[in-house]
Amino acid sequence: MRRRHYDDLDHYPKYVSAASRQQMAEKEIAKRTRKGAQLNPVQVAGVKIAQTFWGEAWCANLESYRDYENRLPRGRTYVRSGSVIDLQIYPGEVQALVVGTECYEVEVTIRRLAAARWKALREKCAGEIGSLAELLQGKLSDHVKRVITDRATGLFPAPAQIKFTCSCPESADMCKHVAAVMYGIGARLDEAPELFFTLRQTNHRELITGIDPAQNDRKKSARKTVADSELH
Repeated sequence: MRRRHYDDLDHYPKYVSAASRQQMAEKEIAKRTRKGAQLNPVQVAGVKIAQTFWGEAWCANLESYRDYENRLPRGRTYVRSGSVIDLQIYPGEVQALVVGTECYEVEVTIRRLAAARWKALREKCAGEIGSLAELLQGKLSDHVKRVITDRATGLFPAPAQIKFTCSCPESADMCKHVAAVMYGIGARLDEAPELFFTLRQTNHRELITGIDPAQNDRKKSARKTVADSELH
């Protein structure tokens, strides 16, 4: 069994500097890659974790809740030092590996956006988003941005909709490894903003027209059936 690096005085893991974590992360990536793992590390260039609308909006939403404010600073430090060596986004779920004193497994689950809320968002944005490119690049009107980022009715999740686990021994509700992953999501959205909609389990193309494509297809089919019947 591997021994964790605990301090004899307070029984907490010993402090590991950012430089040491970075070296450990690089070694862990190399080791797992040699074994065939397909890792997708989070890489942050500069001080700002996120640079685009979707990444910045994710981080801003995260920082707007008092539930998280005590643990977020350490998470920022970890993600900037390259400690999140793998981050995979799936529908309603994020799985990640974070290097601390050891390599820890983190899982974040996010409740699916309610259908009624999604319908209301589409209606509020109908006709105001010109193209898929504009949506993903965050080239949106101030009105659409307010609609999307509204804490009560927007697209971003509240703490009550988020659950997370980490394999580390910390007892905090949100450990620094989870906090690093939460920021890592923001950084990843800079690269692939469409993953935000994957995470929220919605079809982002519906925001462009405000109409459910399946519903639109049904209407077209109904019109065709009526037209065909009139020919007979």
